[in-house]
Amino acid sequence: MSDIGLTHIALPVTNMEESLAFYAIYAHMQVVHRRTDPDGTQVVWLSDCTRPFVIVLIQSPRVDAPLLPLAHLGVGCATRQEVDALCEHARQAGCLRLGPTDSGYPIGYWAFLADPDGHTLEIAHGQEVALTVAEVPEGDNPS
Repeated sequence: MSDIGLTHIALPVTNMEESLAFYAIYAHMQVVHRRTDPDGTQVVWLSDCTRPFVIVLIQSPRVDAPLLPLAHLGVGCATRQEVDALCEHARQAGCLRLGPTDSGYPIGYWAFLADPDGHTLEIAHGQEVALTVAEVPEGDNPS
């Protein structure tokens, strides 16, 4: 793996432990780096360890501009049943924002969840992002 291309997104969070629990449950992410900066700010990198990409959570006293639909993070699930199970869990936890919805190809079966600070996480099955990217000839820009 190399650190070329998109490597991370950083999100402010007000409660690090609640955020870590949310992303562990709904995005299957784990802590790969944790530190406290000299000013006392907690910083945690989360990864699903499938590619060199992390979500950087930065402890903040408040979150002024959370990612809201349509701005969101997207996570692929292995099956529709996994999406349904996560949605039921989210419904019971009070963080299901929308869905699940079957939007057909290429969008797939998806739902929006709200993390503890209001950032939106999309969980989805059948979006075929990897297949779509793999079909672009090397060096081509499909725009």
